[in-house]
Amino acid sequence: MVGGGAMSGHSKWATTKHRKGAADAKRGKIFTKIIREMTVAARMGGGDPDGNPRLRMAILKAKEANMPADNMKKAMLRGTGDLPGVHYDEILYEGYGPGGVALLIEIMTDNKNRTVAEIRHLLGKQGGALGESGCVAWMFERKGSLVIDKKLVDEDRLMSLALDAGAEDVQSDDPDQFDVITAPADFEAVKKALADAKIDCLSAEFTRLAKTEVHLEGKAAEQMLNLIDALEDHDDVQKVHANFTLPDEFLSQETG
Repeated sequence: MVGGGAMSGHSKWATTKHRKGAADAKRGKIFTKIIREMTVAARMGGGDPDGNPRLRMAILKAKEANMPADNMKKAMLRGTGDLPGVHYDEILYEGYGPGGVALLIEIMTDNKNRTVAEIRHLLGKQGGALGESGCVAWMFERKGSLVIDKKLVDEDRLMSLALDAGAEDVQSDDPDQFDVITAPADFEAVKKALADAKIDCLSAEFTRLAKTEVHLEGKAAEQMLNLIDALEDHDDVQKVHANFTLPDEFLSQETG
């Protein structure tokens, strides 16, 4: 199982946090991020989800977050230019967190100068720093990730379905869920195979998996979690990828 545990610590923490986060006061922030993604997806690939996989994925996320249909419609119309709207640039920032952790931060902003200054400040506060373009991107591979509740299917059946449809791996490091990993090109086929088998995904998205990892403990682990929290809280940050793992007891105390 190549790289089976490469992100296990962080992804386990992030997914649990995501589940709890969707229901709390961060709903507004979640909406903001999804609306930006929808607007940009519609601008890049048109307003028809059937012919635009990126928009289709954004709509699924919006439904998961219980976003009103009217919000979705307006976001798409802004993207296609049928409604006036803000123009967002997509940028990938690269940098380092405490303990030399590699960070990839996906940004959507209407003001690059403001955003870069704010992100640099957030990193600096927790012992991190922005790096040059290309400094850490090579440490990550773009993959499709489909997360499935373990109560829905047993591992052998999921493994057989997913691998037959073209998946690269099924990981089960998390006590509650499986993570099906695909090459970007096979993502849609694997997603369809699972849907045809009536297996719902907790999340289905493209991610960046680390090829190597840094294990953090103590103060560095605490700083890293504070940094990820601060970054994910920033309106212009769509996603944060990092190559750290944490001790299990640290995770249960963070998410429990």
